[in-house]
Amino acid sequence: MSDPSSSRGVEIVLDHVSLGFGEFAVAFNAAIAAGRLTAVVGPSGAGKSTLLNLIAGFERPDAGTVAIGGRDVTRLGPADRPVSMVFQENNLFAHLDIGTNVALGLDPSLKLAADGWRIVEGALDRVGLAGYAKRRPGSLSGGERQRVALARAVVRRRPVLLLDEPFAALGPGLKADMLSLIGTLQRETGMTALMVTHQPDDATAIADEVLFVNRGRIGGAGPSQGFFSRDDIEGLGEYLGRNRM
Repeated sequence: MSDPSSSRGVEIVLDHVSLGFGEFAVAFNAAIAAGRLTAVVGPSGAGKSTLLNLIAGFERPDAGTVAIGGRDVTRLGPADRPVSMVFQENNLFAHLDIGTNVALGLDPSLKLAADGWRIVEGALDRVGLAGYAKRRPGSLSGGERQRVALARAVVRRRPVLLLDEPFAALGPGLKADMLSLIGTLQRETGMTALMVTHQPDDATAIADEVLFVNRGRIGGAGPSQGFFSRDDIEGLGEYLGRNRM
């Protein structure tokens, strides 16, 4: 296991990154500050998930460069980037117990020594699932399964954490608990975190910064406090419904 300091956040830079999908294309220029929690918001189909996939390496740009921590990672695959990702679908293996699902974040071969399994147990405890290691995903609620997915990402101790609408399927109470947990973990580790959300209230509650993605572009960026009151960002008012009669 690497030193905990390895999870300290790093800057992410997308320099004239473009990618086409038939009639739809994205073109991103952005510098995402190290050690901050940034909410990525915007209309459906605007390119929010594509932005995260370009950073994670699940998509490769047609042009431009992606740099993480000052290193050009444009041509590297997901496994070679200093990034962990949590999806809306928790991607747990139903035939493996919870402890093993989390352990995959440490070592896909599952060749863990005793201290490795202690790290797994500590991560489960940190997300409120102490004692759950031997249970199977099918016995857990949706919120609990997302906590497992988060624990698996946390044990990797990568400096960048990407979250693609991870709590969209949860009820208001569970989602609030998970948002609070994300905010706490980000502050404790100092990692750079980006979270896609459709809810401005979520962004205001825990994010330091907001990126507004609109029509495949970064339409605006800035501190979360007061961001959704701005009138200088094209498309933001329409997205929020302010322009409706």
